[in-house]
Amino acid sequence: MIMKRLSKMLALGSKMYTSVPGFEHSLPIGKTLLAYSTTLLSILVLLSSCKKDASNMPGSKSESHTKIKDGFLDANANLLPQTVKELKAARSATAKYRNIQNAISDGYSDINVVTEHMGFHYMKASLADDHFEVEKPEILVYNMKENGQIELVAVEYAVPIRLRPVTAPEGFTGDADVWTYSTVFNLWLLHAWVWEYNPDGVFNPTNPLVHLH
Repeated sequence: MIMKRLSKMLALGSKMYTSVPGFEHSLPIGKTLLAYSTTLLSILVLLSSCKKDASNMPGSKSESHTKIKDGFLDANANLLPQTVKELKAARSATAKYRNIQNAISDGYSDINVVTEHMGFHYMKASLADDHFEVEKPEILVYNMKENGQIELVAVEYAVPIRLRPVTAPEGFTGDADVWTYSTVFNLWLLHAWVWEYNPDGVFNPTNPLVHLH
């Protein structure tokens, strides 16, 4: 809008300066207006260009949004490279389970745990031992979209408390993962949101972007 107005002012100044004989000698208003408008127009064009360039700089909001949209990790997750590698391994190992029928065929069954900001859970009980295996999550977490489509959103690791009554399992490399000591299920539980971006962190138990439908 401002650019359009300045363009009109530029045209008006030019017209005033060129259409009145002797005007430039008596009252140089048209010439002043022309120069002033030209200067402002140049400044705004420069600022607009700088703004466009800034939006493409590393770490800018637009690039951060793109990374978040296309992946499951926040650009600022501050995770160890090995942890990221393990998360990607978990994602790769469970890719086939994006089709829930493949999970059922491989022995995962509905355990009737449906939770807002999580989803519904399918567990393979035979995997529940005292070992943490990143590519073999004991639980798969699904959610249903508004259109009825079922999607895999997270994997969850489960270790019986009776097998590790005192200390939490080792889990992922580093100390970013968050094990939950669940007396309800008598399990150590750990979520990893490798299929749905979680603004609260990839290891946070709940995800504010996931809603039951």
